[in-house]
Amino acid sequence: MDEQNTNAPRVDAEEILDGIRQWVEIETPTHDGEAVNRLADVVEESMRSLGALIERTPGRDGFGDILKTRTPWGGDGPGILVLSHLDTVHPTGSLEEYNPWRREGDSVFGPGIYDMKAGAYLAYYAYQHLVRSGRETPLPVTFVYVPEEEIGSPTSRAFIEAEARKHKYVLVTEPAREGGKIVTGRKGVGRFAAVARGVAAHSGSRHADGRSAIKEIARLILAVEGMTDYERGVTTNVGLVSGGTGVNVVPHECRVDIDLRIPTPELAAEYQERILGLTAHDPDVELTVTGAINRPPYQKDAGIQSLFDHAKAVCAEVGFELKDMHTGGGSDGCFTAALGIPTLDGLGADGVGAHAQHEQIYFSSLEPRAKMWIRLLETLR
Repeated sequence: MDEQNTNAPRVDAEEILDGIRQWVEIETPTHDGEAVNRLADVVEESMRSLGALIERTPGRDGFGDILKTRTPWGGDGPGILVLSHLDTVHPTGSLEEYNPWRREGDSVFGPGIYDMKAGAYLAYYAYQHLVRSGRETPLPVTFVYVPEEEIGSPTSRAFIEAEARKHKYVLVTEPAREGGKIVTGRKGVGRFAAVARGVAAHSGSRHADGRSAIKEIARLILAVEGMTDYERGVTTNVGLVSGGTGVNVVPHECRVDIDLRIPTPELAAEYQERILGLTAHDPDVELTVTGAINRPPYQKDAGIQSLFDHAKAVCAEVGFELKDMHTGGGSDGCFTAALGIPTLDGLGADGVGAHAQHEQIYFSSLEPRAKMWIRLLETLR
């Protein structure tokens, strides 16, 4: 460890924070591919300066590029895959409008700082630290930065899965939870849309001629929300509703968007079938339901337990107790864990307020988390 070599560079939390600030102040809303690529350019240049091998896949459908970098040592054999995303849920202008960069005591604020630019930077810093120290890791390390994780990684999922199959371990830089806990299990996520098409009519003089799409969707909302089963760990949520053209018109179209969270593959299959099997109550209204499970459940297995035990021992060396948890939120770690590849998630900075206007990290978590990353990269075999 560094303490055994007085000439080795020290882990500097202030330097880490300066680097995080540079990344946070490049605002990267998911649907602005050019904005996301501006940060990808910075990451690419930083990695290149450290001797990393660079591969960049052009984005599609308006999203940013996929950036892959690899340590110059270790060859092409299976190693460690570090997964990060560069996009955030926050629109451009968030720094000025509601969450300017600032430091208040132990809290450091900024849009996307917690989810997940601080974590992505911590992993980069660990690599930088190893290069500065003249050390190589036993396994090659590949860093993949994707541009659209916040909406389910529609253009990068296949890339992530193909890359994960080449590696022994996956480490995900999503933020830590509840006082620094990492994630060893997540619910799967499904996204669905239901569209009802009825018949428009004047709401006063010809009401009987109409067939209300909103009325049909109202019934569907109750059916979908009624599928929530807390005892089975299943939640269904209708989060968006749109329809109608005027208060005096029987609405001919209405749409809802549905979020599903499930803990096991069996329940994923069951609930996907139930939602896709919904039918219209009114025979004169057409109902179309589309969608699928877009993130499989991430379940803690023996491989993940073994990897967690290793990480816990490493953190004990660094000086803190590592704990794990299961969470309802999805991430790209769902894809890799479902492939049977040992995956640890939530290895980023501790903080609070993911996706919120008060998003923040705790400065005190930066140094120990950076040391954790360094030791993980140089001890995994």
